[in-house]
Amino acid sequence: MAAARAAITAGTPVLLPLLNDADPTIRIDAAYALATAADPDDKVRTALTTRFATEPDAIVRAALLLATAEITRAEADPPTVRWIGELWQDRTQPPEVRLAAAIGWLCLTDEPAPQDLYQTIDTYATDERALAMDALPWMNAAAGTGESGLRRCIRCMLHPEEPEPLDDPWPFSI
Repeated sequence: MAAARAAITAGTPVLLPLLNDADPTIRIDAAYALATAADPDDKVRTALTTRFATEPDAIVRAALLLATAEITRAEADPPTVRWIGELWQDRTQPPEVRLAAAIGWLCLTDEPAPQDLYQTIDTYATDERALAMDALPWMNAAAGTGESGLRRCIRCMLHPEEPEPLDDPWPFSI
């Protein structure tokens, strides 16, 4: 793992310009790769948040936000945690961004989830949105048997007492 992180860190100068690529998939993949880079001088986090400010695509903005949260989890930065916490509450943000911010904030804090966060998730975590957010590598990796990545993140983070869904909705044979 350390060798992979070192390789990605060494490749940071090649990856950073890809955050501005014309193809949204390239921007998402670049953010995903950069999220694992060591960032002692805050260069990567700054590039991610700078691109977030100008990114027009809501799914790419969600990717940039999740990448920022991942870097912040590895290298703590209280102002970034506050910023991410503000984004899930910001009603001017697209639903995908608010959901990514809610998940990112939950990963970065030990604070209990406020009722507003539950309400935000209940409002925006539709099946259609969960499917769209599966385009994000984080969500794709989090997906479980019979459950989208978004739904699984929500269940594991906010409702850990709920069991994993069965792969087959009708487990009994005739």
